[in-house]
Amino acid sequence: MTVDDVAPASAAIIADDWGDRLAWFEFAVGHPRCDVVVADVDGEVVGTGVTTRSGAVGWIGTIWVASRWRGHGLGRDLTVATIDAAEEAGCRTLVLVATAAGRPLYERLGFQVRTWYVTVEAAGRRAADPAPTRHGAQRVRPFRVADLDTMARLDAAATGEDRSHLLAAFADPASTWVVTGADDLPRGFMVRAPWGGGATIAPDPADALALLDARRDRYPADRRVRAGILADNQDGFARLAADGWTEAWRAPRMERGKPLDWDPAAIWGQFNHALG
Repeated sequence: MTVDDVAPASAAIIADDWGDRLAWFEFAVGHPRCDVVVADVDGEVVGTGVTTRSGAVGWIGTIWVASRWRGHGLGRDLTVATIDAAEEAGCRTLVLVATAAGRPLYERLGFQVRTWYVTVEAAGRRAADPAPTRHGAQRVRPFRVADLDTMARLDAAATGEDRSHLLAAFADPASTWVVTGADDLPRGFMVRAPWGGGATIAPDPADALALLDARRDRYPADRRVRAGILADNQDGFARLAADGWTEAWRAPRMERGKPLDWDPAAIWGQFNHALG
């Protein structure tokens, strides 16, 4: 994909009822650790695929084929192209989130279901004051540049990936919140991307709930706030359910290659399904 492909690819995906990917493609095409490919017919974009490289882990995502071109092998070709880009760059573990339609293809390419992502949602609880707030023993405050190193360590322990390049790209005081204790050091964080979503990492469930509460406090009651946990995190799911969160959607996380050393229970939200 080139910069000139971004607008037509985004328009084609919207026309195919697949959502707005404009901001995502604008980021991915310009980011050095993203490889974006397209399929075109006579200059018309009819398919896309993205690889994101985070250390030795490669995320495969945004595998889209225009409805009238499905069944011609383009989905497989796009997926193989993203796999090849990741492995040629040194990735030893590949991860993706599968749709029901895509899962059989990914299984044929050697991916296996490791767990499931569960998207949960709750109503906002409007709070007019955006200042740092306390939730129990936790303090939730805006991000500072000095927080980045601690956030990267927390993130690597949770995901098994090196996503420091993404934290550096997205974290700023307007989009990012950290939860701290009395020492004011981050114990968890939430980083929002320009297209929505929010990578949320917190090893302690109480810290995760403080971050999610702070987000709910900034939305009115007629808005829904979302979080994303792993099915392994039964304690987290029970805590969220007790606080009014309900399941909205789930999909399998599939992996190929070297197993990861990670902590699924520390993950409470995602950037998107091509970044993790």
